[in-house]
Amino acid sequence: MLHYRTYFRQQSLPWVTFIHGAGGSSSIWFKQIKEYRKHFNVLVIDLRGHGQSERGRWRKGDTFREIAKEVIDVLDAEKIAHSHFIGISLGTIVVQTITSEYTRYVRSQTLCGAIIQLDIRTKFLLWVGRTTKRFIPYMLLYKLFAWIIMPNRRHEESRLAFVNSAKKMCQKEFIKWFSLTKMINPYLAKLQLDHKGVPTFFVMGQEDYLFRAPVEELIKRDPSLSYVTIRKSGHVCNIDQPQEFNDRTIEYIKQQEEIFSVTG
Repeated sequence: MLHYRTYFRQQSLPWVTFIHGAGGSSSIWFKQIKEYRKHFNVLVIDLRGHGQSERGRWRKGDTFREIAKEVIDVLDAEKIAHSHFIGISLGTIVVQTITSEYTRYVRSQTLCGAIIQLDIRTKFLLWVGRTTKRFIPYMLLYKLFAWIIMPNRRHEESRLAFVNSAKKMCQKEFIKWFSLTKMINPYLAKLQLDHKGVPTFFVMGQEDYLFRAPVEELIKRDPSLSYVTIRKSGHVCNIDQPQEFNDRTIEYIKQQEEIFSVTG
């Protein structure tokens, strides 16, 4: 089973589950846990090959569906019937997969630094990575990607947080995760067709130059989705501007709980 940690407050409170991005770990939520524990029961998880979760879980043909199932296995082990999910970066694809495949577990999904479509720049970046991944040290590639995705000086803390977490991975795990990106655009398009009526909140950094525009286009097409831009922050807005991030996301989850209490 994946490595995870729970912060239980009381039975009557809802659960919130945090899902990190590729190369990260549950530690990237360190600026959220203290505040969230005041309002909710909290579950943080290390995805396969990340943090303290074991390596070598991959089997031929594994996709985001298998990764999502491992998260659900944790909820089942803790007897968590449903949760609000918060994902960052590639973790938003895991959360959307959970929503698609295991809808009954999801009260709401908050997608931060969401990846919903790859433009020509990100496609080229991923092509370079897939072409060179077997003979260039993964940390060199990861540092390059981190700098391209989070280029500004005020993104430095975010870059370091992810780079330091990625050091706990190995080349083989990096290659496996990178392989998931090969057919990612068609898969993302399928996920966006129907969010199963699950309340969805996009939280994007104002300086998230690679991924913000597709989200804003989606919001224009689907007014049922909620959206906020966090000023003076990049791709990892929960680290760049933690106070605003916490305020906005906690408020959203509380609103969803109020709606649920009325509608049942």
